[in-house]
Amino acid sequence: MGSYYDVDAILTDAQKVPCTFDLDIPGLGYLDENAGGDIKAGTRVSLPLWLSTLLAVQRLGPSSQPLCTLDLPASISPRVLAALKAGPKTVDLRQLASHYYDLAARVLELFEEEEIVDVLSETFKERAAEIADHAHNPRGVLGEAQDFLRGLDEMERQLFRSAHGSSNAMREWMGETKKKR
Repeated sequence: MGSYYDVDAILTDAQKVPCTFDLDIPGLGYLDENAGGDIKAGTRVSLPLWLSTLLAVQRLGPSSQPLCTLDLPASISPRVLAALKAGPKTVDLRQLASHYYDLAARVLELFEEEEIVDVLSETFKERAAEIADHAHNPRGVLGEAQDFLRGLDEMERQLFRSAHGSSNAMREWMGETKKKR
């Protein structure tokens, strides 16, 4: 997690994730659009990551169970992971979550899912190579690349901006070097 003032960390923690309440909790019905009511055990709601994490670790007594169980979000479901394995460059990560990798990292802090970690690592490596290719190509944002670049999550967009900026700086430097000769 980033610093307290990191906008990306705040936006990541605001992403909604599914959780299932394990206990009946009086007065929290407004979380399930039931103002003034109670939350019943087994109720499934989508809550911001920061809140669902707090509720998942909160216990009412020393030997009691947690208030709710955090479920994997749809953005890292088996269907999405299968699509990422098949072709990481074809998946629109931004549509799944604007801060996809940050969300996955935060969720995976709570789950021990080595397969998901492996799939996401391979996905990032393949997509980073494609991002670098588009960033170094002077015509990198034209044609079929537009669809790919539109689907980048925030971390990948920052990577593209950095790679594109360094590529432009290198071209500028090379131009100045050639002029001096």
